[in-house]
Amino acid sequence: MKTRLLAALMLSAALVLHAEAADSAYLDVSRPEVAAFIDDMVQKHEFSRDALTATLGKAQVRESIIEKISTPAEKKLTWGEYRKIFITPERIGAGATFWRENREMLERIHRETGVPVDMIVGIIGVETYFGRITGKDRVLDALVTLAFDYPRRAKFFRSELEHFLVLAREEGLDATEPLGSYAGAMGRPQFMPSSFRAYAVDATGDGKRDIWNNWADVAGSVANYFVEHGWRPGEEVVAQAATDLPLDSDGQLLAYEGDDGPEYWVGFHNFFVITRYNRSTMYALAAWQLGQQIASEVGSDEG
Repeated sequence: MKTRLLAALMLSAALVLHAEAADSAYLDVSRPEVAAFIDDMVQKHEFSRDALTATLGKAQVRESIIEKISTPAEKKLTWGEYRKIFITPERIGAGATFWRENREMLERIHRETGVPVDMIVGIIGVETYFGRITGKDRVLDALVTLAFDYPRRAKFFRSELEHFLVLAREEGLDATEPLGSYAGAMGRPQFMPSSFRAYAVDATGDGKRDIWNNWADVAGSVANYFVEHGWRPGEEVVAQAATDLPLDSDGQLLAYEGDDGPEYWVGFHNFFVITRYNRSTMYALAAWQLGQQIASEVGSDEG
């Protein structure tokens, strides 16, 4: 019996290794477009040609990454289906716990930036379930795959690969180590490399911008992202269309298919600031609603 079980386990492991091998291949650094990218990095950023070539040679082009980015869930789901992924009792409870455990830090970030705690918490909850789901793909693999084998958005991802390699040098990171999403988004707030370089902050004063392990840097970076994209403290974000609104309210009507039929919302300036984080309006509404639900639970506990 033990022999058969061992044989089954060995076969299973072999199949996994075979599947991984079939899915990936090391980047051919002699490809003309890769060679041109290396030339550009050497000229623009003074990278060592040999060191950069060695780093890129360790990257794996993965077919599964292309498959994932070609079929995003947001294009398949209704609002009612999408909402159920993020607005759950479990995620709300986890968010309330996160808020309580980090209250002092979150309130400090709010005072410094004007971005409300519920918005910061809502984003982190939707992005990575408060650090539980940060992605299992190497950022280098994701960006290399999409930069050189995904023609539809190759220009964008080559730019992100450039930013990633530069930030790895700036932050003293081994470019082969950071993990993230299949699109190359990194850490607990899921910043793309260009966003990291532009908006990540050192909220603790330790000289590092650590969006993988330091919750203060994570919260501060999310808030800074909103500030830099025009967040207006104290202004409304979104309201159901049936709500009475001032005549001078500047909003846009949004229509979604909910569980009980059509839902109509009005999104205001701050709502569309959220869409600068992720272009999907369903994402923005989910992040806002999750934050509101978490705030309600935290508030009810205090009451």
